[in-house]
This record gives sequence, structure tokens and C-alpha cells, in this order.
Amino acid sequence: MSDAYLPLLVALPLLGALLAVAAGLGSERGPAVVAPVVLAAQTGLAGWLGSRAILDGPLSVGVGGFVAPYGIELVVDGLSAAVVVLVAVVSLAALAFVTEDDPGGTAFYAEYLLLVAGLSGMAVTGDVFNLYVFLEITGLATYALVASAGTGRSAVSALKYLLFGTVAASLYLLGVGYALVATGTLNMADLATELAAAGYDSPLVLASFGFIVVGLATKTALFPLHTWQPDAYADAPDSVSALIAALVSTVAAYALLRLVYTVYTPAFFEAVPVARDALIVFAAVSIVVGSVLAVTQSEVKRMLAYSSVSQYGLVVVGVAIGTPAAVFGAVVHLLGHAIMKGGLFVAAGTVADVTGARTVDEYAGLADRFPVLGGASAVLMLAMVGVPPAVGFAGKWYIALGAVRAGTWPVAVVIFASTLLTLAYFALLVERMFVAPASESVLAATDGGRDGDAEGDALGPSPPPTARPSRRALALVVGAAVVAVVLGLVVTDLGTALEPTIDTLLSP
Repeated sequence: MSDAYLPLLVALPLLGALLAVAAGLGSERGPAVVAPVVLAAQTGLAGWLGSRAILDGPLSVGVGGFVAPYGIELVVDGLSAAVVVLVAVVSLAALAFVTEDDPGGTAFYAEYLLLVAGLSGMAVTGDVFNLYVFLEITGLATYALVASAGTGRSAVSALKYLLFGTVAASLYLLGVGYALVATGTLNMADLATELAAAGYDSPLVLASFGFIVVGLATKTALFPLHTWQPDAYADAPDSVSALIAALVSTVAAYALLRLVYTVYTPAFFEAVPVARDALIVFAAVSIVVGSVLAVTQSEVKRMLAYSSVSQYGLVVVGVAIGTPAAVFGAVVHLLGHAIMKGGLFVAAGTVADVTGARTVDEYAGLADRFPVLGGASAVLMLAMVGVPPAVGFAGKWYIALGAVRAGTWPVAVVIFASTLLTLAYFALLVERMFVAPASESVLAATDGGRDGDAEGDALGPSPPPTARPSRRALALVVGAAVVAVVLGLVVTDLGTALEPTIDTLLSP
């Protein structure tokens, strides 16, 4: 019976976007009221359906009553349940920060809800072409949200993101086309059977795999396909940065995992081992280069953006290794990274709002002035490094364990090296907050020391010197820190819940 409610995971935020537009016609504050109500309902629905999928087994429904493989199928299993709940919870939580830093009006809230609809659709679709449709909805909404800052820098970053996103989606669609020509179907479960029958060494099958992986790797922001991400994260409104950093590439990485093991299956890697090796090398290079680039940054949001390039490399390398431990570690790190990085972007936005500080040096003495904000941020940073018992440690541990069990020792070395690099840039930031005395750069930023031209400044006007973090922003950062630690403590329970799904994915 609960299967029938699956389409609402997509329909509800889509309807909410329309309601936001309608409410905006009648009242300026209407969209700001509609959005939280819709997302609260979305969160409740996602939690209920997700719990049903984990307790009772996968849920599926054919949209419009057409049976798969001819109709569009929506599926929720343990893995997609975790992702769709993550999307609902994070988007609802981030809305509190949006109200503190609202770039504006009806269009913004409609785009926000469209983004949630696209991400939810990517999480639950069982059709590769339908995934493309939701990928495009997600992309279009994200481009608009990045540009909503209304500055020249944000417009250029949104355009750059649009160009990269269009190429990525086109490559993915080209891969889908090759798969369709080879098999005559678009349903994921049906494709798994038909691709095996067509032969994994078929040029059509190999081409489909290559184009799909490169397209989704661009959306995930793996090196060297990442160059859209730092600008998009740094130049978007602070609330938008927190939302897209937590969810957009996360769901793209989930889609990559889903297609690799649901459509191509582990048998593909066994038949074409060079594909696995290439994906491992691709991801390992992203881990190292992303960390190195993060170390060299002076602007905090750009540092966090380059950090994501490395962290998503960790996720993809776990996917490519393909052992149960590595895949579980990839899932844990994917979920944990969304919480940790979303919290860090909220913290960075809050610091910029109340002090004007946006660079590492300007964070000097921050913890003395704002101990709760500084302390929660430090917990999130250490969790990203992989300090136990936080979820960052659990994800890296399982990926490294899977690498060792698979005999890919160089990957374990890369993970250790990237952890040291991650420690280098986050330790510097923690040292500036807690040890370094407040410097003139902090005072200048607090008193309006960016460029003195509030109208022309791409970062916006400087805050008053008496500004203080809002309670909602503090609650988000502290909540993210608590969740990051709690997830690390309950990781074995999460493993028990996801074990049936992962076993099904990895079964030959």
C-alpha cells in the first residue's frame, strides 16, 4: 500500500513550487510560508517511506499504472531511502539559514523547491532516462540559485556551472542512448539483464559506461572535471552554498553508485577490469589533487569547495573497489560528508555575516568572540579530518579496510596521505580560531574592511560591528556537529540496516 505514495516524493515539492508562485502573487511573505510547510511534509513522507523500505523490503511503483520495463518505475530500497531522507532533512534544515540570508522572493523559493524535487527524483527513479530528466531539473534550479546573489561574480559562476552542467548532462544522455541502442530498454533492472546479454565487451556497452561515468563524475566534481565547483560555492549566496554543497554533488555521486551496481553490476567490472582500474585511478587522483588545492586556498569557502573534490574522490574510490566494506564506507562517507560540509558552509556564511571574515587569516581569534560557533565548527572540521568517533573516521576506515581486503594497498596509502593534507588545512583554521590573537584583519573585516564599496562588492555590504550569530544559524552548526558524532557512534547499526541492500547490489 505504501508503494502508491512513492510518486509524492517528487510531486510534493513540484506542487510546492507552484504553490510558492501562487502565494507570491497574493503576499510577499507567502512563498516563505509555503516552502517550510511543503518541506516538513516531504520530510515526514520520506521518513515514513524510508522506514518501510528498510523494515519491509524495497518499494516500487510504475508511474501511471504502466508496468516496467515499459513504464517509468520509482524504487526505494535501503540505499535510496537513506538518500531521499537526507535530501528532505537537509533541505528543511537549510531553510532556516535561508530565512536569515534570503536572496529574494518568490523565484528563490520556487527554485529551492524545484531543486528538492529534482534531487528526490534522482534518488528514487528506476529509469535511466528519467534520471536524466531529474538531473536537468536539479541543474537548472541550481544554476538559478547560484545566480540569485545578484552580483557579477555569481552570474559568471552560474554561467560557468551551466556550461559544465550542460556538457555533463549531454555526455550522460549520450551514454543512455548507447545503452538503449544495445538493449532496447531504459529500465535499470531490465538494463542489468540486457547489458549482460549484449556482452560487456560490446563497443556500445563500453561507450555507454564511459559516457555515463564521465557525465556523472563532472556533476560530482571529480578532478579535473571540478572547475565549476569552487566558483559556484564561493560566489553563491551563503545559504545556497550550504544547500548545494550538502546535496547536489552528493546525489550525483549516489547516482553513479546506483548505475554502476544496479545497471552494469559487479559482473561488468569482472569482465572489463580495466574499467575498475581506471575509475580507481581517476578517483585517487581527485583525492590527492583536491586536498593539495584545498591547502593552497586562503578563502574559506573555496577551501571547503576544493575539500569536497577530495572527499567525493574518496566516495568514488570506495564504489570502484567494490567490496562490501568499501561500498558501505562510500555510503557512510557520502551521507556524513553532506552533514559535515553543509554545517561548515553554514558556519562560514554565519561568520561572514557577523564579522565579514572570509579568509583564513581573518578567522584569528574567532573562538574567543563566538565560542559556540567556533567550537561547533572545530568539531565539524575534525570530523572531516577523520578524528574518531565522528562519521568522517567511520567512512574512511571502511573504505581503507575494503581497499586492503581487495589488495589495493596504494589506495589505502592515498587515503592516509589525504587525511594528513586534510588535517593540514583544517588544523590551520582551528589554530587561527583558537590560538591566534585577533588581528587587525579581523577588526577590519568586522568594521567593513572588504573594499569599502558595498554596492559594487561581490560579497555584499559589510556587517555592523555589533552583529551576533543568529540562534537558528547556531542551531544548524551545532546540530550538524552533533549529528556528525552520533552517526559515527551508530555506524554499525546503519550497517545492519543497509546490509541487505548492499548485498543485493554486490551480488553477481
